[in-house]
Amino acid sequence: MELTAQLVALVIAVGVVAGICDRFGWPTPLVLVVVGAAASFVPHVPEVQLDPDVVLFAVLPPLLYATTSRTSLFDFKHNKPSIIAMSVVLVVVTTLFVGWVTWLLLPGVALAAALALGAVVAPPDAIAASAVGRRLGLPRRVATLLEHESLVNDAAALIALSVAVSALTSSPSAPEVAGEFVWAVVGAVLVGGVVAAVLAVSRARLRDPVLDTLVSFVAPYLAFLAAEEVHASGVLATVVTGLTLAHYSPKVQTATARVTEQITWRTVAFVLENGVFLLIGLQLPGLLSGAADSGLGAGRIVVVCLGVLVATIVVRFAFVFGLAGILAVGTPWMRREAWSPAVAGLVSWAGMRGVVTLAAAQVLPEDVPNREVLLLAAFTVVVGSLLVQGSTLPWLVRRVGLPAPDPAEDALRAAELSDAANAAGLARLEELVTGDEPAGVVHRLRDRSIARSHASWERLGRPLADQETPSSVYARLRMEMLDAERDVIVAARDAGSAPGDVLEAAMGQIDVEESLLDRHEELESTERDRALVPRPREAGCAHLRLAPAGEAAPAAACEDCVREGTTWVHLRRCLTCGHVGCCDSSPQKHSRAHFGTVGHPVVVSAEPDEAWRWCWVDSELG
Repeated sequence: MELTAQLVALVIAVGVVAGICDRFGWPTPLVLVVVGAAASFVPHVPEVQLDPDVVLFAVLPPLLYATTSRTSLFDFKHNKPSIIAMSVVLVVVTTLFVGWVTWLLLPGVALAAALALGAVVAPPDAIAASAVGRRLGLPRRVATLLEHESLVNDAAALIALSVAVSALTSSPSAPEVAGEFVWAVVGAVLVGGVVAAVLAVSRARLRDPVLDTLVSFVAPYLAFLAAEEVHASGVLATVVTGLTLAHYSPKVQTATARVTEQITWRTVAFVLENGVFLLIGLQLPGLLSGAADSGLGAGRIVVVCLGVLVATIVVRFAFVFGLAGILAVGTPWMRREAWSPAVAGLVSWAGMRGVVTLAAAQVLPEDVPNREVLLLAAFTVVVGSLLVQGSTLPWLVRRVGLPAPDPAEDALRAAELSDAANAAGLARLEELVTGDEPAGVVHRLRDRSIARSHASWERLGRPLADQETPSSVYARLRMEMLDAERDVIVAARDAGSAPGDVLEAAMGQIDVEESLLDRHEELESTERDRALVPRPREAGCAHLRLAPAGEAAPAAACEDCVREGTTWVHLRRCLTCGHVGCCDSSPQKHSRAHFGTVGHPVVVSAEPDEAWRWCWVDSELG
């Protein structure tokens, strides 16, 4: 009863704090740590001590799996050199440097114990990196690098910790350490691959989204526990399983199962990751009392804790900028992969530590001298990195001036993909049509596919002040219709005039259609930081290569619509003759009609702050 009440209170506290942070734009992990630390001194709040087995075997696998489900396997492969450098080499360097600093500052501590602390504080936290990165809108390259680093470095750090702890009672040789590391990696990849293959085959035979989601719940634990059983890295095995299943998800899962799994895991990850940060803060009193009983003076304890924190931050700065310098003067391939000083600065400062550090610290043997001080030092690194680095990271992001992901350009890429998908769908429809279909079916299929493509393009540009786009009008009117339909079903439910399962099916149909309606607000030009100029592409069509570069030159009206007295949605300018026509979402489609009449192949957007071009002949964006 008491444990249940505590868990409910924890979830409620997480929800309230996260809601307040979302309302005021505060970084949730930082606020939760502060709230937890403050609440720990309130009377009757239970003392919290994280069990390392609970964290490492129960909490960490699903958190890693939830993060990998949002990670691109292509990006992960593309960033392999950076991942190896940051997740393996940097972990080893941090272990050695922080261990050396701890050994100097803490009299009587064994070098192996100091190195164990270095391994404990070495890995930045995947959850902290992704949570703070999403909140701040870090540049996509920086956010991707941090997430990829944090997915793998836990494995390297835990291996280093295992070696350091075993050195307290024995003296492992260099070949033994190397062999242990190689098997931890190779074994994890093998186990993760096998688990992913078995689960992918199982998923391909499942059509019930509930059972499919159940498979995703056991996936991280199967990979983690199986790898640990053969003395491989459970962390790395979980990452391999998650990345592989996410990559093959479109082929082995139904659409309903993917949507159900995504929503479910968002909820699970939200509760776990935010609950962990709150628990970190709640540990403070126990750590302080333990350090006070160590016999060291308060001054010495403060020096050790701050020294470990500073050493952890400094070694990351030195390594990242050193690596950036080496890449900048290396081979042509290395120079292409080099980081600018701005990127290096953000990567250096964004190394927040989290729950793995605190859980790993509990692995230190009970008989290690000054163990309580080492635990407090690990806590100081976690809280200090979250508060110091996390609170100043927004200022640094603004200071370096790197552009955050541009939602307008993302919308442009989404529109291009939607157009290509629409073309493929219509081509498949033409292959399947036999002429024996019921009247109107093929026409409805074409209209639905084209309307979805048009909706993507309508998010671009600035609509007229007194005019909604066709997709907006459709969504608004259809929503009103669905509300009326739902009222009828609710009335039947209240009157008891239909069986419950019939009512549930009818309500489900309405809910599904409403969830599919695209109600995203259109991007106004005033919300954009810069013009939509797509990055140059090496493989552009001949028409785009020969056409002049587009410029952001907005037009006031569609020439043909003005002459005919009709309306338009968005405007396009012909790069050959300067004709301004309306887009395909407009009733008359004058820009396409102009191409059909005179054959001029390339148009540029004539909307404010947009400079993307489109080739009518090759259906290619430039």
